[in-house]
Amino acid sequence: MPLVEKSRSTIRVTVGIGYRGYPRMPLRIEDFEPHPVLRGAHMMTVAPVFWPRNFSLPPPEDRLFQVDPESRLLAHCHWQPGKRSDAPVIVIVHGLEGSSNSDYSRGIAEVAFKRGYNAIRMNQRTCGGTESLTPTLYNSGLSSDYRAVFEELANVDGFKEIFFVGYSMGGNLVLKMASEYGDSFPQALRGICAVCPAVDLAACADALERWENHVYQRHFVVSLMNRYRRKAVTMPERYVPNKLPPVRTVRQFDDVITAPIFGYHDAREYYEAASAKKILAQLRVPTLLITAKDDPFVPYASILAAGAERNPAIQLVAPDHGGHCAFISNKTGPARFWAEQSVVNFCDSIRM
Repeated sequence: MPLVEKSRSTIRVTVGIGYRGYPRMPLRIEDFEPHPVLRGAHMMTVAPVFWPRNFSLPPPEDRLFQVDPESRLLAHCHWQPGKRSDAPVIVIVHGLEGSSNSDYSRGIAEVAFKRGYNAIRMNQRTCGGTESLTPTLYNSGLSSDYRAVFEELANVDGFKEIFFVGYSMGGNLVLKMASEYGDSFPQALRGICAVCPAVDLAACADALERWENHVYQRHFVVSLMNRYRRKAVTMPERYVPNKLPPVRTVRQFDDVITAPIFGYHDAREYYEAASAKKILAQLRVPTLLITAKDDPFVPYASILAAGAERNPAIQLVAPDHGGHCAFISNKTGPARFWAEQSVVNFCDSIRM
């Protein structure tokens, strides 16, 4: 297990665990102190939607990654001057119904770019207005997309230090991608960071069906159905919305849309196949996993059940508060967004 020494103000973590000679380095992570008016899980979760933010990033370069014969992903890339291959790369993968323009994606990119990283903000399939780049929808099991992104950056661009960061659904994807490598992960894959990762999709679907989570459930279903209808307009021979049964939950969406489109029998089979929980024990890439014990719909119990605290490659940091992917602190300035700072601090600690 990683060494953790708690004090009132910091957590000292030994990371790197010695795989392939990776250094063991002390990482100091400040305790998360929630904003005083956001101690409730729901208030914390929704606050980022209304929190005004400005970002200081150079204009991005658009890039398309070919992830299968029919599908490309749009990325917004912020390269260091000269696009130096010796500069580390941080790739940010958004969550369900997010995009490369999600605030946390831009926030991490800003912090990382200022510290010398090339920052790449990904759009998942069809997200960020990219419906025309793929005939499919997206799902939580498409870890092969991010393996393709990694291999292009490493083998074509020649980058030697590549980090992946995923939020929520994106966290499941990057954990699954790294776990699939097992002991043979490439040297250029230096680290993984997952914030509130949905490693057990069935547990998350169950949590969304609780009455107190109705607002989140409705938001996701409305957005997912709108995405499906847009796809049906452009590909009516493949997507037929008028013949669908009523869809009122994420599980129903996955049962009648996601599962059959991607070759699964039903949502249950899809969830079992796509969840990182079943292979997390294989993960060997140095990893930071941040989650909140009060996350409304990624149950902390599902993180523990997946074995996150038993895998020595994973540093699990789980404050009592933080909501879902929020972690707005009582600090001011950039430190306000605690998870974004912690992610880049972790990457800094294991850079060559």
